[in-house]
Amino acid sequence: MDIKGKTVLILGAWGLVGSAIARRIVQEKPKNIIIASLKQWEAEEAVAKLKEEFPELGDNFFIPWWGNIFVRDEFKDMSREEILSDPERRRILINDIIGELTDETLKHSALYKLLNQFAPEIVIDCINTATAIAYQNIFTIATEVLNSIDKFKNSDGKKEKENLIELTERLLATLYIPQIIKHVQILYRSMQEVGTKIYVKIGTSGTGGMGLNIPYTHSEERPSRVLLSKSAVAGAHTLLLFLMGRTPDAPITKEIKPTAAIAWKKIGFGEIKFQGKPVELIDCPPDKAFKLKGTLELRITENNFEKLNETLKSVFIDTGENGLFSRAEFETLSTPGQMEYVTPEEIAETVIFEIKGGNTGHDIINALDHATLEPTYRAGFLTEFALKKMRELEKQYNVESIAFELLGPPRLSKLLYEAHLLKLAYGSMENAVKQDPKDMSQKCAEIIKSNKKLRAQIISIGIPILMPDGETLIRGNEIKIPPYRGENTVEITPEKINHWAYDGWVDLRVENMEVWKRRFEQIIKETQLIPPGDTSSRAVRTKDYWEDFKTINEGKLAGWILDREERGMRMKA
Repeated sequence: MDIKGKTVLILGAWGLVGSAIARRIVQEKPKNIIIASLKQWEAEEAVAKLKEEFPELGDNFFIPWWGNIFVRDEFKDMSREEILSDPERRRILINDIIGELTDETLKHSALYKLLNQFAPEIVIDCINTATAIAYQNIFTIATEVLNSIDKFKNSDGKKEKENLIELTERLLATLYIPQIIKHVQILYRSMQEVGTKIYVKIGTSGTGGMGLNIPYTHSEERPSRVLLSKSAVAGAHTLLLFLMGRTPDAPITKEIKPTAAIAWKKIGFGEIKFQGKPVELIDCPPDKAFKLKGTLELRITENNFEKLNETLKSVFIDTGENGLFSRAEFETLSTPGQMEYVTPEEIAETVIFEIKGGNTGHDIINALDHATLEPTYRAGFLTEFALKKMRELEKQYNVESIAFELLGPPRLSKLLYEAHLLKLAYGSMENAVKQDPKDMSQKCAEIIKSNKKLRAQIISIGIPILMPDGETLIRGNEIKIPPYRGENTVEITPEKINHWAYDGWVDLRVENMEVWKRRFEQIIKETQLIPPGDTSSRAVRTKDYWEDFKTINEGKLAGWILDREERGMRMKA
C-alpha cells in the first residue's frame, strides 16, 4: 500500500516502538499522523518532540490524542481505580465487557470515537494490549474474593456483604478473555465503518521470546502466573486478529511479534521512577529491625523507617514501557542466551516494509495462514460420496435430514426448515418463485398444522414456529432464541419479535415469504447472467448447481444466504 497522502493513526505512539515508527513513517509522506497515547502529557510530549525534529511539516501534521481505548469515551481519562471504586461506573464497565456488542456499546467506546474522528486509512497499534489486560492480575483479585467469602460466611454484617459485592464486581471487570474479545470486536467494527485499509499490530510473546523457564518475574512464582497470563492473552489476541484477517470486509491485518526485549530510548543519569513516581529512599536502622515471630506483614504503615528525604538516582537505560533498567540489569538481560534485545528502529523498518506490500517473513498472521491445514482435495472429493450415502439412507428410512441444531446457529436451523417447508409446499424453486407470498405463508402454515412429526422435529430442537398472524408461537419447553442469559422472563415487543424471528424462529409471516421469493428471484437472475455457452471455471453456482431449479436444496440455499446476505463467506483457503 502507498502510504503517501494517507492518514496514519499510531496507537501507543509515545512508547519506544510507536516513536520509532512515527519518525520512520514521516519519510513516506503521509497526509498526517495521529499520535495517540494513554496520558495527555505523553501525547503532547511526543508531538512536541516530533515537531522539533521535523519543523518543516507544519502544525497540523502531528495531531495528539490521549485516553484509554479499552473503555467507553466518558471513562477514557480516568484511572482504572477511579472507575472501579465507583459502583455505578463499575457496573457500566462490567456491562461493556461482558454484554453483547450493541450499537450503543460500540458508539460509546473511546476507540470507536477515535477512529470516527480521524478515519485513518492506516492504523499501527503499538499498545502492549496483553500487558494492559493481564497485569490487572486476576489471581490477586480472585484471592481477595475468596477471603471475602470466608469472612461473609462467618458474619452477617452489612460491611462484609458490601465488600464481597464490590470485590466480586471487580473480579468480573478483570476477566481477561471477555475484555480482549470485546476490544477486537470494537476494533473490527470501527475500522470497517471508517474504511481503514490496513491494520498492523505490534504484539508480544509475553516472555520476551523465552520459555516457561523465564527467570524474570516480580516476586511471583516461577514461571509467573501473571506473566503467563500475558502470554495467554497475547496468544488469544493473535488468534482473534487471525480471524479478522480472514474477514472479507476487514482491513488487511498483520501482526509483528518481537521475541526479545525492546531497547532503548535513552541512556542517562537521574531519578528512578516506579509507576510514574520517584522511588523514595528510606532506611531501617539495625536497632529498629523487625523480629520474625508469628506473622509477617507484607505491607505496613507504622513508622519504623527513617525517611532520607531523597530519591533514588542512578545511571539508567530507558526501555520505554518496560521502564528503567540499571547497567547491571541490562547487562544481564542482554547476555547471550538470556532475553537479548531488538531495537525499535528494526521493528519500525519491518512495519513500513509490510505496509508497503513487502514480505519480511515476520508477519505472524501470514505465518499462521501458511502453517494451518486448509481444506483438502481429498475431503472435497469425498464430500459427494458422503452426501450420496446420506441421501440413500433418507430414502431407505423415509426421513428428511434437515437440522438438529447441534451445528448452530439457530438461524441456520430456521433457514433450513423454512426452505424445507417451501420444498414440501412447491417442490421446486421455479414453481415457488411464481407464488404469491400470502399463499406461500398460508400453505406453509397448513403443512405445520397437519404434519405433526415435522412440527415436533422443529420445536424439539429449540426452534419455535411463528404462525402467519405474528402472534401465535408453536414451541417446545426450551427455545434457543432468545438465548438464556440469567433471566428466564423477557419482555415481548414487536421489535423483539422481528429480531427473534430473524435469529432463530421458523417465520411463516407474509413478509418473510416475500424475502424468500426475492431470494429465489435473485438466484435465478445470477445464473442468467452466466453466458449460456460458458463452460469455464469462472462460475460455481450455475443452473446445473441448482439442478435447473427443479428442486429446492435446503443446504445449498442456506449456504447461499450465509454467503450473500450474512457476508459469511470464507476468504482464505
